[in-house]
Amino acid sequence: MPPDISQSTRPAQRSLWLLLLAFALIWFSNLDYRHLVKPDEGRYAEIPREMVASGDWTTPRLNDIKYFEKPALQYWATATAYSLFGEHEWTARLWSGLTGFAGVLLAFLAGRRLFGADAGLNAALVLGSSFLYIGIGHINTLDMGVTFFMTLGLFGFLLAQHSTATPKENRVWMHITWAALACSVLSKGLIGMALPGAVLVLYTLIQRDWGLWKRLHLLSGLALFLLITAPWFIAVSLANPEFFQFFFIHEHFERFLTKTHGRFHPWHYFVPILLLGILPWLILMFESLFKAWKSESAQGFQPRRFLLIWALFIYFFFSISSSKLPSYILPIFPALALLIGDLLVKLDARQVFWRMLPVAILAAVGLIFSPFTVLFASDTVPLPLYEKYRLWIVAAAAIWLLGTAFALFFAWRQQLRRALIFFGFAGLIAFQLVLSGHESLAPSNSSNHLAEQIKPHLKPDMPFYSIDMYDQTLPFYLKRTFTLVDYQDELAFGLQQEPEKWIPDIPSFELKWRSDAYALAIMTPETFNSLRSHGLPMHEIARDTRRVVVRTP
Repeated sequence: MPPDISQSTRPAQRSLWLLLLAFALIWFSNLDYRHLVKPDEGRYAEIPREMVASGDWTTPRLNDIKYFEKPALQYWATATAYSLFGEHEWTARLWSGLTGFAGVLLAFLAGRRLFGADAGLNAALVLGSSFLYIGIGHINTLDMGVTFFMTLGLFGFLLAQHSTATPKENRVWMHITWAALACSVLSKGLIGMALPGAVLVLYTLIQRDWGLWKRLHLLSGLALFLLITAPWFIAVSLANPEFFQFFFIHEHFERFLTKTHGRFHPWHYFVPILLLGILPWLILMFESLFKAWKSESAQGFQPRRFLLIWALFIYFFFSISSSKLPSYILPIFPALALLIGDLLVKLDARQVFWRMLPVAILAAVGLIFSPFTVLFASDTVPLPLYEKYRLWIVAAAAIWLLGTAFALFFAWRQQLRRALIFFGFAGLIAFQLVLSGHESLAPSNSSNHLAEQIKPHLKPDMPFYSIDMYDQTLPFYLKRTFTLVDYQDELAFGLQQEPEKWIPDIPSFELKWRSDAYALAIMTPETFNSLRSHGLPMHEIARDTRRVVVRTP
């Protein structure tokens, strides 16, 4: 077994704090390096910006149009960051970064309490270096926030039901669980409660552990849950009577059962996402899932089996859903990390060596093929941008291979703790380079450069039209909204409530444009060519591969 550096000896504690410091520095180092990319980062940066600008923290708005697709907790957190530190890329991503980092700490603390100190440290290494977890932790989207609160609820539940928990500990941890699930509902909706509840029911049916329900503190827990969730849902419903039908029916049941959101993918969509996302711990994941079922005793609460059911149920739930995005399965990763961390305690260094070796081969293959990144170039993302990105990908693959080689060296020499640290940190640093290098593609995926060209032409209270398109990142960088023309998409419901905030067709826009004393408009190159051929007077002021910006003559 490796030495337990989590023990209370002073050198071990110092090593643990140094590891935490190194992880924090690497984790937070690039939150501000990249410009926001479309669509999610722009959307979830702009909604809180408009909250701060309007002073209305009850009704979420996107482009000044009612936007009820998600609850408000992350909007409030980001709006608070804006109010304290200003509107920047790093404050837009701060909530994802903080909750992702906190999730790694939760994995350490829960693993330590449930399976021992070494298992806790292993779980933190696994989670903090898993590629998908790193990626979502550095992108401004809602999935890391809901994952954190679902994880807090999961781990709180496991600690509350653990055989060593006293009645007081059971009560405290269960109320932490109820509060966490309430926050997960406020983060992304009913899945924050429905998925954990379904896992609990499924576990009870499989294990026939009916006594578990007596230790849930249902009455006081539900009261706490409603105390946290109900105020906003009541307030937003009173201010917007149309909220209930859209949020609870359209955004939950229709999203799951129909293709209405245009995110339909086949049932096996998440297979490659899971296999790549759990790297570099892929080989160990399969073994940990198998042993999680076999290793539990027949009596009492079985945390490993609960973690297994959690991971499998959530994975298959989203696999059969009609709406799929890569980040939807993120909540299974903390559970997988605990199972892998627990497995690693039971393996010796040579056994781990043979499980790391295929990953080293994969890293070598990645290094060989990394120069071919340029083959992804297209008309909208041209070759020169990918040539810059290729340098980052090559560097990332080289770091991953080198770090994995060191891990193999230490594992072969029976120094398992060092091997695991090198293995995990190599994955973390490599994927951070992949993320940072994505800034090379910013001219095609972000609007910051275009916004800088537009800003000199802005005037107070002037109209700015967005024709047959809506670029999610541009409002954030210009600190203003647009009048949509012949475009609805995800804003269709809000425009039905406030139809005066858009222009439904091009002919109506042309009449308005000709009467404006001064106005700007953004459109695709195809729309620009069409309007110009119709004789609409326009003066071009900015252009890139996807957009053209014009002003009135």
